[in-house]
Amino acid sequence: MKVNRFVPLLFLLGILLASATIDLNNLLNYANQTKPVYITKNNTPANNQISNAGATLGRVLFYDKNLSANNTIACASCHQQQFAFGDTAKLSVGLNGGLTGRHSMRLINAKFGVESKFFWDERATSLEDQTTKPIQDHVEMGYSGTSGQEDLNDLIVKLQSIDYYNTLFKFVYGDSIITETRIQNSLAQFIRSIQSFDSKFDQGLMAAGNLNANFSNFTTEENAGKTLFLAPPNQNGAGCQGCHRAPEFDIDPNTLNNGVIAAAGSTTTLDLTNTKAPTLRDLFNPNGSLNGHLMHNGNFNNLLAVINHYNLVPQNPNNNNLDPRLQGPGGNLQLTETEKNALVAFIKTLTGTDVYSNEKWSNPFDANGNLDLIPLTTGIAETKKLAFSIFPNPTSDFIYFNAEAGYYNILIFDFSGKQIESITCFGNQKIDISHFNKGTYLLSVRDLKTQNIKTEKIIKK
Repeated sequence: MKVNRFVPLLFLLGILLASATIDLNNLLNYANQTKPVYITKNNTPANNQISNAGATLGRVLFYDKNLSANNTIACASCHQQQFAFGDTAKLSVGLNGGLTGRHSMRLINAKFGVESKFFWDERATSLEDQTTKPIQDHVEMGYSGTSGQEDLNDLIVKLQSIDYYNTLFKFVYGDSIITETRIQNSLAQFIRSIQSFDSKFDQGLMAAGNLNANFSNFTTEENAGKTLFLAPPNQNGAGCQGCHRAPEFDIDPNTLNNGVIAAAGSTTTLDLTNTKAPTLRDLFNPNGSLNGHLMHNGNFNNLLAVINHYNLVPQNPNNNNLDPRLQGPGGNLQLTETEKNALVAFIKTLTGTDVYSNEKWSNPFDANGNLDLIPLTTGIAETKKLAFSIFPNPTSDFIYFNAEAGYYNILIFDFSGKQIESITCFGNQKIDISHFNKGTYLLSVRDLKTQNIKTEKIIKK
């Protein structure tokens, strides 16, 4: 089980950006992120709008390996920040080394599309519905309730025994009750917050103000690729825009399959139900490499192979679910090599940079699986006007509190956020902590005259 340590705010000022820490008093911005005015699609339901608190809880859940039956797999194991929240493996490794049934879809800009269904085959009715299905998958995270595995209720009992979830669920929902709906809503808020709109394409569109104009920051090849992408086949284009709709580059919710019909890991089994795809944004890393294999089965390992597929879409008589736009002329584009390369060059302009390193989407746990959580303080914000000293620290038995004459209330919280001591004193006080368990505690001091508050970390050896 992970242990979370409460660390005082002043102690963190110099190291906050360098450590995996969540400060409930100073949440990162998820709810009010800026986006370009031309980004208008949004699949967020009215009853689960993004909040800083909800997305913060979602971030912890997303990265927590406790959500798997053997504490080895998190959502982030298959959806990694450095790969636009995708996976470079063809099929991701799940519980006990098992492989996922399809390639892990990148989660970048999941919010910015009309489509409200999720997974390649759209079996989830919403992102909220999608979030707990991998947890309940027999291979992926193992709380399936089948073949001797525990079920989601067992996971909830497990999470209720973890102290930081008692704190976080109460912080977000007003009480510490954990339910599947609350898990789903928080995870969905975090995933919808993941956005990338700082690409070369965005810079060009903001300057041009017109999707069809030549972008001044583009090369000739990139502008040619953009024209091919946007124009339909009957106008000498590639028709990509018909399904992957700029400027969000989300998938048209009415698409059928794209002619890639082999099941993952098979050359004979057909998988005709895959009608959804992730956004085309951030297919590539800022370094120019792909963020993983392409298509639901991961059978394509370079973008040119994908373009070759669309250049002449296989017309398989067993495929009764092929999108009509890929039949006939639309499935036989006859692109030249120059045109294919121009499309690749254009799609590379859709890559941003911030999403790969921004702290708000990063792992809040340290390398040992510990979570540093600064609890919510109440009352007036702490201030340097309140001065005191505590020694020795660390200690095994007593600490001495020294301050100028005055009345003080001293509260001590354990690592779960539970108050375990309350002392009122006049200036100086010897405090017995010999009965405390070894670990890190938070000592909060209130000056009863000024109501100023200051906190310090104490360590029991």
